[in-house]
Amino acid sequence: MKIVAVMPAYHEAARIGTAVSHVRVCVDEVIVVDDGSRDDTAEVAREAGARVLRHAVNRGQGAALRTGTDAALKRGATIIVHVDADGQHDPSFLPALIAPIQRGEAAIVFGSRFLGVRSEGMPFARRVLLFAARQFSGLVLGISRRMTDPQSGMRALSRDAAMQLRWTQDRMAHCSEILRMVSQSSLAWTEVPVQIRYTADSLAKGQKATDALKIVWQLLVRSIS
Repeated sequence: MKIVAVMPAYHEAARIGTAVSHVRVCVDEVIVVDDGSRDDTAEVAREAGARVLRHAVNRGQGAALRTGTDAALKRGATIIVHVDADGQHDPSFLPALIAPIQRGEAAIVFGSRFLGVRSEGMPFARRVLLFAARQFSGLVLGISRRMTDPQSGMRALSRDAAMQLRWTQDRMAHCSEILRMVSQSSLAWTEVPVQIRYTADSLAKGQKATDALKIVWQLLVRSIS
């Protein structure tokens, strides 16, 4: 199996080098999609050993993941892993994330922050926001109630799953869109525990409560368009 990690990155020059170096030891190739950064993100990622693609303008994390996933498929990936570029996702959990696909037990695996492994530095407000997202996902989006962490950005997809899941949301709503498509498909999925390390920098760039409203709006607009 060829395992390729896809890392969307926007203004991550200070963190991307370390993130790429840590992920590279767990996969066969790392593809970084520089989403219109105006700093040295692309250069640092390339020096760290990643294959770098660039968007001329900032299009959003969903668009960057789609670009990177399509590139990974073209390069013969059999398993594609989505990992953040800011170092929040602990790469030591990647083997466990990939294992259910390797064993043929699932086509897509979601990393969950709520399955027994305590995330480092998660503020109480973030925990409340994620709980609200879980309730919204179940009640409004029709996403399985068994999903413990519907906003997790750490996931692994088999080649078949990556080819089937053609999300269209360019920005943060892509996460909920992917979950809704999985829930409505015949793809076998599971969750495994992962650990997220929150820092002052990652929290400053992370989702805010107001972003949740934007995600809801984007999903509603898409559903009636």
